[in-house]
Amino acid sequence: MDIFSLLDSIQTIARNGLRYPTSEFDKERYECLLGLATKTYSELLSAPEEFIKERFHHEIGHITPKVGTDAAIFNENGEILLMERSDGSGWCLPCGFVEPNESPVEGVIREVREETGLEIKVNELVGVFTRKPSARMGVHTTVSIVHLCEIIGGQLKTSHEGHALKYWAIDDMKNWHATHEISARAAYKMWKSETLVPAVSA
Repeated sequence: MDIFSLLDSIQTIARNGLRYPTSEFDKERYECLLGLATKTYSELLSAPEEFIKERFHHEIGHITPKVGTDAAIFNENGEILLMERSDGSGWCLPCGFVEPNESPVEGVIREVREETGLEIKVNELVGVFTRKPSARMGVHTTVSIVHLCEIIGGQLKTSHEGHALKYWAIDDMKNWHATHEISARAAYKMWKSETLVPAVSA
């Protein structure tokens, strides 16, 4: 098991245990578990323990995976719009986390506007994809809801979140961010099936 996957499991058990303690003894054990996870996160991420603790305390309630919302946008040639991320982790679909009081569809419309300057409408659900934590994938389990989208306005422009925006043939992209290639290929399969025009006999 990857160390980040292990830590995510430990901190989730500890934080949920502290939310539903059955005794003071259990509370002490969960606090000890959370302390060990915090210390290890601090060492691996080169971040102060207090910073890690503060991040944990900001999230209240039952601890669940992060929910992301992604947009698959194709041009007429079947090329997909990708963003080169500012953090250097590769190219991704326009995407982001769903905010409080926001549906995944509302979230993806907002994220695309913020990251690309484009206005879109959501045509169809491509699928729901799970990315488990690892040194490469990040420290949280993430559930991503991928939508097939269509441009209805706006003008393509970069934001602080990306160095570049470009339409790519999926097979030409060699530097994918995280698991975005899987989402892109699933979206392309759906786009292709919906844009095929039956041949007309002579």
